[in-house]
Amino acid sequence: MGSKRQQTFAKMERERRVKEKRALKQEKKQNAAAERLLGEAEPMLEGDLREGQEAEQAEGPEREEQLGS
Repeated sequence: MGSKRQQTFAKMERERRVKEKRALKQEKKQNAAAERLLGEAEPMLEGDLREGQEAEQAEGPEREEQLGS
């Protein structure tokens, strides 16, 4: 059996930098995905609110007629 060679500090440093870089890249991807989700959700919410308000305004006079009768 041969003896096991020790890993050099340079190699350990390279591996550490690669891991850090991968972690940063993953974090950026997660942030971008969260931004896309928020970006898609906001217009739908605003659109739903506007539609709801328009529906209430359209029903308003009808309700008054029903209540007055």
